[in-house]
Amino acid sequence: MKIKHVKYLGSYIDYKKVPQTKFAEFAFIGRSNVGKSSLINMITHRKELAKVSKQPGKTQTINYFEVDEQWYLVDLPGYGYAKHSKKLRAKWKKMIEDYLRLSPNLVIAFILLDFNIPPQPIDIEFINWMGSEQIPFAIVFTKMDKTKKGALKDQKQLFNKSLGEYWEPLPTQFFTSSVLKIGNEEIVSFISQYLK
Repeated sequence: MKIKHVKYLGSYIDYKKVPQTKFAEFAFIGRSNVGKSSLINMITHRKELAKVSKQPGKTQTINYFEVDEQWYLVDLPGYGYAKHSKKLRAKWKKMIEDYLRLSPNLVIAFILLDFNIPPQPIDIEFINWMGSEQIPFAIVFTKMDKTKKGALKDQKQLFNKSLGEYWEPLPTQFFTSSVLKIGNEEIVSFISQYLK
């Protein structure tokens, strides 16, 4: 499947107000500054569909994009960014969790992890929360281009060991680089399986 048309539909702060259709939804979420916007732009073959910013915590709403009049790509706010007030972070947390738990059209959520940073407690906590809520998800490792070739195997083993303490079998994983254009075909192909 090759993505041809992508249309921005809107940004929302309440999952109850998102577009009401029967289109399947595929959400993307990760810790702030994980490279989410770059990944979304890569898989849709668009340069500025999602706004890339050097400032973490830029995405603050549930952003909807219609893809090929078949499915919705949902860009969720990042988690774990501490430079906002506790009240605001609690509001975002509820918004994200309400969407993930209650959206009737969510097929799967892609959880992004920076491949160059050791497994973080906040990531493991979020992944385990998804499991406890029985929300389907896959893991997308980002920024593979920044990893030295000799360290690739060690990093994979590190993540798998950390996840293996809680998960058997391990969640589905994708390895990506928006710089080298690695992983986009695998993710889009994975999504296409749910559209038949």
